[in-house]
Amino acid sequence: MTPQSDEDEVWRQIVASFNDTAVRDSADQPWPDSENLPSEPPRRVVKQSDEDERPPAEDLSDADTDTDTDTEQADPDDEGHYVPPPPPPLPKTDTTTKLAWLALFGGPAYLLLSAALNWQLQGWMLFTAVAAFIGGFVALVVRMGDGPPNDSGWDDGAVI
Repeated sequence: MTPQSDEDEVWRQIVASFNDTAVRDSADQPWPDSENLPSEPPRRVVKQSDEDERPPAEDLSDADTDTDTDTEQADPDDEGHYVPPPPPPLPKTDTTTKLAWLALFGGPAYLLLSAALNWQLQGWMLFTAVAAFIGGFVALVVRMGDGPPNDSGWDDGAVI
């Protein structure tokens, strides 16, 4: 037999067994049977403890001071979950950058608001809104800089 005929025979077997269902026994599974999920999830019965009971209605005057401690207690089911630290504060920006962002979004926002409310705009108002948008964009692009960051070092990551 030639190598070509062996390959053809393998392809014929693959095509012939395309619609056959695979029967797996437990020895062929890549994981142990203990990790298989049950067909129906187990049911838990949660009993309310004596500590969580609310006081009767006549004792509500004394219970007003205790409500803060009840809400601060952690849920025992949440134990072990990762709580990320708070994010660092945003960097401080100067007034010019803040004004450029305000102009970039404020000009189109004013035009959209005036169109939605069917306001009649005078020529100078329309010009000011468009000029604010263009000016804010140009100011941000000019202030962006064209050099690498100061902490990038001599190697900028380019590979020849």
